[in-house]
Amino acid sequence: MHFLEDATAPQNASRSFAVSPAAGAQIADQGQAGGASMDHLDALEAQSIYIFREAFARLKKLALLWSLGKDSNVMIWLARKAFFGRVPFPALHVDTGKKFPEMYAFRDRYGKEWELDLKIEFCPPLETIDPTLPPAARSAARKTEGLKLALAKYGFDGLIAGIRRDEEATRAKERVFSPRGTEGGWDVRDQPPEFWDQFNASPPPGAHLRIHPILHWTEADIWAYTQRENIPIIPLYLAKEGKRYRSLGDADITNPVASTASNIAEILIELDRTKVPERSGRALDHETEDAFERLRAAGYL
Repeated sequence: MHFLEDATAPQNASRSFAVSPAAGAQIADQGQAGGASMDHLDALEAQSIYIFREAFARLKKLALLWSLGKDSNVMIWLARKAFFGRVPFPALHVDTGKKFPEMYAFRDRYGKEWELDLKIEFCPPLETIDPTLPPAARSAARKTEGLKLALAKYGFDGLIAGIRRDEEATRAKERVFSPRGTEGGWDVRDQPPEFWDQFNASPPPGAHLRIHPILHWTEADIWAYTQRENIPIIPLYLAKEGKRYRSLGDADITNPVASTASNIAEILIELDRTKVPERSGRALDHETEDAFERLRAAGYL
């Protein structure tokens, strides 16, 4: 799918973008019959763009959560493709104040270059967070509370988040359109079925939905797409002195992994050979087994 830059498209894009899954399948079948079937990355991209447009058509007030990492940068890219070069809703960065300097430099540069409606909301101090949580989980929980404050401030009924099923076992239980309670909580036992790409996009009053356009992608897919599209990346993802970061979070609870991959092609080769989990550098993932589950139930991404 080629990137369309339509200078004549109105700033406030129409909300009638969503194409039915049946129509999409028909188009795909016609393409295959003509010998021009979509490759794997094209299919992933098309599904994600469909999800973006479906959310935009059916929800009133959306924001895209921009964590500055590889996944959310792919989401920004996909959103720009879905809406003719401009993201028609805010990019929300819930800022802990503890990101790497390279991440803030990336945000400042590409927030302007991509012409994002960037909203930066800061997290409450650590002293206000549940002291029964393990240290890294307690630090990460600041983001949950910061997100709740942003929701109360702006009244979003939909938040687009860049999580993937393959990154963590709890996230594997997610839906594409995932309902949240009035306090932002997630009930894993009360998730709607999603057959044939039919999504429940009607949050109850005072609640919101989390929309996950890249839930079906893998880490390797993200890097292969980033390489194909030439999407800018934060240099911390590339090896320096035998180490690189596979996953980026707060600087005080994120560690690099051993690596010699100095470009994306080498990252993809490395991923094909490794058995080390993607989030192995995250201190949060090495704490008590239920820490991440507790965070997600409370509204963490």
